[in-house]
Amino acid sequence: MHIVQLANFYGPRSGGLRTALHHLGAGYVASGHQVTLVVPGSSYREEWLPTGVRRFSLPAPKIPATGGYRAVDPFRVQALLRELRPDRLEVSDRLTLRGMGGWASRHGVPSVVISHERLDRLLEQFLLPTPLARRVADAANRRMASSYDKVVCTTAFAREEFDRIGVPNVQRVPLGVDLAAFAPRRRDEGWRTALAGGADALLVHCGRLSPEKHVERSVDTVAELTESGDRVRLVIAGDGPRRRALERRARGLPVTFLGYVSSRTEVARLLASADVSLAPGPHETFGLAALEALASGTPVVVSASSALREIVGPGCGAAVPDLSVAFASAVTGLLESPEEARRAAARARAEEFTWPESVRGMLSVMPH
Repeated sequence: MHIVQLANFYGPRSGGLRTALHHLGAGYVASGHQVTLVVPGSSYREEWLPTGVRRFSLPAPKIPATGGYRAVDPFRVQALLRELRPDRLEVSDRLTLRGMGGWASRHGVPSVVISHERLDRLLEQFLLPTPLARRVADAANRRMASSYDKVVCTTAFAREEFDRIGVPNVQRVPLGVDLAAFAPRRRDEGWRTALAGGADALLVHCGRLSPEKHVERSVDTVAELTESGDRVRLVIAGDGPRRRALERRARGLPVTFLGYVSSRTEVARLLASADVSLAPGPHETFGLAALEALASGTPVVVSASSALREIVGPGCGAAVPDLSVAFASAVTGLLESPEEARRAAARARAEEFTWPESVRGMLSVMPH
């Protein structure tokens, strides 16, 4: 079977969508399928990834204020699809490539769309009142879902907006985490001591510095803890359009900005060396960075408004209201618990999410 994966907003260097596409594609190849990945790029390029996936990058303009994301013209994608002649189409973009379901239907190609974001939440971010955001999202979701054979959601949170309107062709398939790359054995006590700079606890925030991630709440959490007399340091790994504003907000606080960390090994070492990871984004529909922290043996404090409330539970972290004081209280509670127990609980929870299981789930929902 020839599976073609389509995506816009595919990070040029990293990102949860990129990670998910690569792991799913590798799993499909390992299961005996031919896989082609089509993504936007600065110019046309065709290459083979080490996993056996063939990747086409199509010329696409940068989207302003997104930190380098691009979106390719759907007509250019359709032209390539006519050459590729896929047996199955997997689309990881329900916005700019939402019409691909119609293309697949017209050409007799079974199709799946993976919902990586909540449309109603995205519209709310653009300052639409909640009732209006829901009405617009509901109308768009009905049209989009009817054009695909299957809609895949990774969590119950992601599925809520489809269940609200009674979409019948929705299935849930959780994503996974690389349990070999992210592991407690990556912990480096010497590096941790250097990063902490004399602090008693090392906190980490890992991800893009963009508005929807609400990184400012991690900074404000450190302000709350510092004001309470706690000796902590926050290390922020990542880059993005909010970096300068965040640096101004963190002035005078024990916060270190590492910028973009290119090595996945270094990211794994950082996550394993931290005492607590912070994931304050209220719109996360899965949250791979948080799951990678858990796999590294590091508990996570997350927004209870996001899907991460389904993943992080007592013992391995906390899901709290979107307030810095709530995040600070949760951090204090975790640090007061026995370190060995909380790290073991974090790893055990992550082990429930594997990429092979995600691949089997995706292949099972693909129309035959």
